Amino acid sequence: MVKEMTEWQRHIVEFYHKNPFLEYLHAQVIPDGDGQVRLELTAEEEHTNLYGIVHGGVLMTLADTAMGAAALARNKRVVTLSLSMDFMHSVPLTTRILATGRVLHDGRHTMALESELKDDAGKIFAKAHGTFYVLGPLVDDDPDSCV
Repeated sequence: MVKEMTEWQRHIVEFYHKNPFLEYLHAQVIPDGDGQVRLELTAEEEHTNLYGIVHGGVLMTLADTAMGAAALARNKRVVTLSLSMDFMHSVPLTTRILATGRVLHDGRHTMALESELKDDAGKIFAKAHGTFYVLGPLVDDDPDSCV
């Protein structure tokens, strides 16, 4: 059974559909069952480095964007102030990467978030932590279905 997107999820998906770099990577913004969104990317040759594994910059982009999506779910547009990542396992070609974001601190001017990147089986490839500056709301009036 496919669950219909909430109005809030539609706002986030539409927002990221306009992101040229995300479109370039072929990353998808997918609604989650809990009212949030996650990013998905199937590792292709263009995402790899000289060792044939997914480039760390691709993983950092996914984590950064997933954290931004978690901030958007709080109706906050943000830009990254700092970002750090722990790489635990290399990501082989053809792996479907799932990136999620979670809010740790929801301040008026800054937010602290974390992200986890894993595969369908739950194997964690990397974890990230970021601090973000709040630019303003995604929408002026929160949708009724806001999480």
